[in-house]
Amino acid sequence: MSITRERFEQGMTPDAYRAQMAMNRERFEENERMLELAPEDVAFFAQLPQPLNALVITEDWCGDAIANVPVLLKLAAASGKLNVRIFLRDQNLDIMDQYLNQGEHRSIPVFVFFDEDFRELGHWIERPTQISALMGKMMAELYATEPALADVAPGTSPGQMPEAARGVMQQAFGKFRAEHRTTPTARSCASCASWFSGRIQESEFRSQESCALTYRIIA
Repeated sequence: MSITRERFEQGMTPDAYRAQMAMNRERFEENERMLELAPEDVAFFAQLPQPLNALVITEDWCGDAIANVPVLLKLAAASGKLNVRIFLRDQNLDIMDQYLNQGEHRSIPVFVFFDEDFRELGHWIERPTQISALMGKMMAELYATEPALADVAPGTSPGQMPEAARGVMQQAFGKFRAEHRTTPTARSCASCASWFSGRIQESEFRSQESCALTYRIIA
């Protein structure tokens, strides 16, 4: 099922999304304030011949969303060429289930880009691969060394962990976020090679392995 203009417009504007946040709003807005956009990234989007429509699927409890959605919103504000609408995942499964991670996981955030006629150009899911690799390494070391996790199976949801294990996990993720907040993976990267006939062609974006906001947009 494709996304229509009417369905897209049912999403929240960035201001409406911030206003309804029940969790992590302060952290979300701090990430927006601290983010440094590369001038070439802003320039690329600012020179687009027409705005793109950017659909975001997220939830305010998700750490990856708190880290990455502010990048898109700040880029939209700085360039004036991204029309953003935000959907809560659990209230919009008709959209979420079109963009499953590896065909099965409802991973967020999801960014989906459309042209002015709502032809899909490309989408991005959850986090950069470099961050996933670093996080996997951190988790492996944690399970190998932390007694509180000795009886917890890898992949267990924090909500299903014993209190002590959950506390260890929350502390570890807090430290991880603090350590990686100012690395290149926390900056936007969206440089594109060329435009052709007013449409985005397959573009030589910087690798998703090296930045927090990377898109391969294909007309």
